[in-house]
Amino acid sequence: MQALAAGGWRECFALLLGAAEINVNHPEHKARDTEATLPRRRGLLSPDAYVSGVLAGDRGVLARAITLVESTSPLHEAQAQEVLQRLLPHTGKSKRIGITGVPGVGKSTFIERFGCFLVEQDRKVAVLTIDPTSKRSGGSILGDKTRMEKLSRDARAFIRPSPAGDSLGGVARRTRETLLLCEAAGFDTVLVETVGVGQSETALRSMVDFFLLLLLPGAGDELQGIKRGIVEMADAVLINKADGDNRLRAEQACAEQENALHCLQSATPGWKTGVSLCSGLTGEGIPETWELIDRFYRQFEPAGLIAKRRQQQSLEWLSNLVNEELLRRFYHNSQVKERLAALQQAILRGETTPVSAAKELLDLRTPN
Repeated sequence: MQALAAGGWRECFALLLGAAEINVNHPEHKARDTEATLPRRRGLLSPDAYVSGVLAGDRGVLARAITLVESTSPLHEAQAQEVLQRLLPHTGKSKRIGITGVPGVGKSTFIERFGCFLVEQDRKVAVLTIDPTSKRSGGSILGDKTRMEKLSRDARAFIRPSPAGDSLGGVARRTRETLLLCEAAGFDTVLVETVGVGQSETALRSMVDFFLLLLLPGAGDELQGIKRGIVEMADAVLINKADGDNRLRAEQACAEQENALHCLQSATPGWKTGVSLCSGLTGEGIPETWELIDRFYRQFEPAGLIAKRRQQQSLEWLSNLVNEELLRRFYHNSQVKERLAALQQAILRGETTPVSAAKELLDLRTPN
């Protein structure tokens, strides 16, 4: 691990790609070995076409490359990893900004106003939005592109909504890979908007450089500053909708948040997390927010902190991928499948404890 941490972040990610291929190299997926003998499915491009199209900034090819990366098909996953591996040298040059907040805080309105401001500053902006997935139907609305109508029409912007699926932490399973594809396509600013479910929005912190939290005035959010949760991970806190009748409540919430933040350690050493007012509706606070973010990069990028943070994020990603694959293999093991149902019934009948049942299942996979 020390050797990995000392190496470049591209080397770290190269290992991640290898870890991601655990799925496709598993015996269950030997069919991938016959890929060369299978006709190319309709809608799929060749790896060369994906790579050249993304590097040329072709938004249509970029969208198709993201679809390829998000696919759960073993055959698609193998091809996606090949494309990512080839695009890797062209990534890492963007500003990665995460934006979160509770539902109703106005994230989409703020991001559209913020994105429009950025493209006016001659920046190319990619917006990755994550929509919640219904536990009952498995569907997602994916309506952020409609809500950001003005920004979506700008040729310098790219908006990609993705379903959260079963992923925890407010992001989709392949958000990291999607971010890299956008960087390879030449977008110098990538905004990642999370689902917005509250204190569990932690996964976003592990994939962005700057973490922005939006709060509502007068909605009890001032109490969140006291809790150790999402607030302590923020590099900046904005009280949104600070306009009209909300203005006084927003100013009060801002003062309360500033007091609460004194009790918390800064998410980034050497950086003081501040609280400001903004309005996605009127645009107030938008230029100041960008100036704050730009100052963050001017302070920490030359010192190597951004690169170091991304290296650590890559190592965390590697661990997550390994843990996910081990869990998947465990539950797909035939012995575990056979014994699991019986042990579940035994627990319900009070004949054994969950601890004993778990140990028995684990012993099936790790015999002494």
